[in-house]
Parts: sequence; structure tokens; C-alpha cells
Amino acid sequence: MQKREQGKSGGASGGGSAPSAKRGRPFGSNNSAAAAAAASADSAAPSTLLGPSLHVHNSFADQNNKRIVLALQSGLKSELTWALNTLTLLSFKEKDDARKDHATPLTKIPGLLDALLQVIDDWRDIALPKELVKKSRVRSLGSNSVVTGFGNEYQALGSTGTLHRPGLVSGTTGTESAQQNGMTKSLFSELWFDEDSLFNLDEEGRAEKQLCAVGVSNIIRNFSFMPDNEMLMAQHRHCLETVFQCIEDHMLEDEELVTNALETIVNLAPLLDLRIFSSSKPSFIKMTEKRAVQAIMGMLESTVKAWHCAAAELLGRLIINPDNEPFLLPFFPKIHKRLIDLISLPALDAQAAAIGALYNLAEVNMDCRLKIASERWAIDRLLKVIKTPHPVPEVCRKAAMILESLVSEPQNRNLLLAYENAFAEILFTDCRYSDTFARILYELTSRPNNKVATARGIWGM
Repeated sequence: MQKREQGKSGGASGGGSAPSAKRGRPFGSNNSAAAAAAASADSAAPSTLLGPSLHVHNSFADQNNKRIVLALQSGLKSELTWALNTLTLLSFKEKDDARKDHATPLTKIPGLLDALLQVIDDWRDIALPKELVKKSRVRSLGSNSVVTGFGNEYQALGSTGTLHRPGLVSGTTGTESAQQNGMTKSLFSELWFDEDSLFNLDEEGRAEKQLCAVGVSNIIRNFSFMPDNEMLMAQHRHCLETVFQCIEDHMLEDEELVTNALETIVNLAPLLDLRIFSSSKPSFIKMTEKRAVQAIMGMLESTVKAWHCAAAELLGRLIINPDNEPFLLPFFPKIHKRLIDLISLPALDAQAAAIGALYNLAEVNMDCRLKIASERWAIDRLLKVIKTPHPVPEVCRKAAMILESLVSEPQNRNLLLAYENAFAEILFTDCRYSDTFARILYELTSRPNNKVATARGIWGM
């Protein structure tokens, strides 16, 4: 750990740029110049030109904490909708929002996190392939009553009863006309907002459950940005198991739900210890450390740019904790290969995420540095990022620091000597990284145990 800190402090002296932000993509990581211009224009514009905004009184959450939790636990559509809308409003804030110092922390609401996770668990319990779902049976009990207690009273009354509701066609006539027009959801189109009832397990009920789960994932993601919530969420096993299971099933799950879960893990990564999955804390999903890392690798191998960029950033943050290293070491060959492939992509944010992860991996141990150097095209692509150059100077500085870490291993010197002319070119043409490449050339050519260096060791003089 001391070596990692020394390496990072030494890297800071090599460049004059400020350290990267704790979260989010670095400014300029996308290739849109218009976006940068718009951002600068917004920063200069007065607050009166930003349009109307909705503010909530600071005491609202304190006065309604218990009601919010009970609404989430009730299972009633109207109550659940109100709770989700309220929490979404309370958890979301703009960059310059006046509520930024008065955000509602999750730690002040007892039982809220468990109630939110239960909504996602309820959705995942019914989110099964259709061939595995038990077929629904006809409900005959209470078929003559308006309310049966099973939550599907309108299905029971579809052709025999008459139920007058404003805005809906009622009785047999409504059903027949709907069938003639080819409409299959005539009696359920306004059920979500007009009726305080339970969820059905038909197609529309499943869609409603899925919307609730996606809304909860967005709320949990928003909460993970609050410093007061980080420690609680990073030590909450049920929360971590739920978000890791969502990204593990990314091929079958809703894309927005997967994205929110992945961003939640990225926010919590600096405090995340994978050993929590083998701790004595109660487990709900039986997630293991290996399954968690495999889920991250599935995201890293994905073709979705937002997913593999976030996964690369997540791996770079996880490896900072030495306790996570034993679980990541078996996957290092695949991690190195994929990260180097991401450097070759034209997407600038993918390059930034991959460089940031490789920068931290190169500080782990000797084995990582040897594998990175021996990976095909690794040195070429790192040099290309510096020569192009990448629009974010911090990314270029980290690429140069990776090369300096690689040359510190004697076994890598023969591989890097082939790029001596490229290193010398950057040394004399780019003053920003001249100190770093001077140290690289010194390491390459001034060692007495290097047979080639005895004849070419001019850089160490």
C-alpha cells in the first residue's frame, strides 16, 4: 500500500494538473465541442435565466418519514406511486441546487433502504421466463362481488357484471366493443391512477411492477451520491446483493435498471469491500465474491459504451482496496486485455476510463506490470493517447505514468527498448511530459545489468 501511495505522489509531481474528481467522467471526455461551449455558457448565465425550478421544504421529509416507509411497504399502487415520486424529488438535485446542503440522507429514515429494496425484490420474483411462470387459475370465490380481495375484480366482472367507472366503458357492451376493435387492455388502461388496488400478475401488472423497480433503482442511485449515505450503503449486504444481481442478469433485465445499479456500485466502490459477501451479515440472494467480479466482467465485455466505461472505472476503484485484490487477481489477464482494447476505441470517455483503471492496476504488484507490458499493442496504444493527444491532460499524464511503472520492472526493459526513439521524440517535443520520459529513458539505458544499455546509455549521462 505504501508503494501505491508513493507511486501516486510521484506521479503528481510529474504533472501540474489537479487530481481527478471523485465521481463522474472527467470534463472533456466526450468529443462534443458544442457540449463544452454550452457548459461554459450556462456557468456564465445568471440564475434567473435557468427557468423555473421546484423546491421542497426541508422539513417535509422529517415530517413524513414514517409515512413514506409505510407507503412503500403497503403494496398499494397509489401509495407506492406517491412514495416513489416523493423520494425521486427529494433525492434529485441539480449541480447548483439550493437544496444541496439540505439533502435528505438515507441514514435519517429508519427502514427506508430495506423498503426500497423490497420493491426491486418483488419485481425480480415475478420477472421469470413465461414458460417457468405458474399459469393463472380462474378465481371463482367472490365472483358476484365488486371487490374480491384478489386484486383482479375487473377480470372476474369482465362479461357478467356491471361496474360503472368514469372514463371507462362498462359492462358487456364495453368488452364486446373492445374485442371488435382489437383492443386487449380496455378495462386496465386507467387502473394505475384511478384505483387504489393491488398489482395483478398479468402483462400490465408486470409492466407496472417493472416501472416501480426502475424508479426505485433511480432513487437508490441518487442516494449513493450523498456522502452521508455512502458508508451505510457500502456496508448493507442486501443492497449490494441486489445491485450486483441486477448487473449479473443484464441480458434479461431492463437496461435502465441495470445502468442505475451499475452507477450505484461505481459510487460506492471506494468504500466497497467484497468480503462482505462472505461475512456473517444476513444474506438474501447468496451472492459471492466470485459472482460479483464475474458480474463486473460481464459489464466490461458489454458492447454498450455506458456499461463498459462504468465497469472499467469500477475496477480501477475496487483495486485501490488491497482486501479486494485476491478476488480480482484471477481475472487480471482478461481485465488487461479488455482495457487495452478499450484504449483503441474512438470514444474518448472509454479511453479515459481504461487509462484510469490501468493506472491503478499498474500500481498493484509486479505481476500486473509484467502482464500489461507483454500485452500486444499495449505500449503502442498508450503512446497514441499521448501523441494524439487526448483532450484531457490528466489522461495523458496517467498514460505516461503507466509507462514509467512498466519500465521499473527489469523484465520489461527489453520490450520497452524498442520504443526508445518514440520516448525520445516525446521528451524533446512535449515539455508537459518531458520529466516523465526522461526518467523512463534513464531507467532503460543506465542500468549496468542491461547489456544493450552499455553501448547506448547516453540518456543516463
